Amino acid sequence: MKKYVCKLCGWVYDPILGDPDNNVPAGTPFEKVPSDWVCPVCGAGKDEFELEN
Repeated sequence: MKKYVCKLCGWVYDPILGDPDNNVPAGTPFEKVPSDWVCPVCGAGKDEFELEN
């Protein structure tokens, strides 16, 4: 699965891990993360993430 990185703080969303502290279960691809989800580190919106190289 593809990882996405926050352009503002560098935090990486790993779909294998998800973001269980913010109601995104492990195994959730980034495309299925809710549109109102925000970066758990800096609060950036989902639109501030880009595919990790």
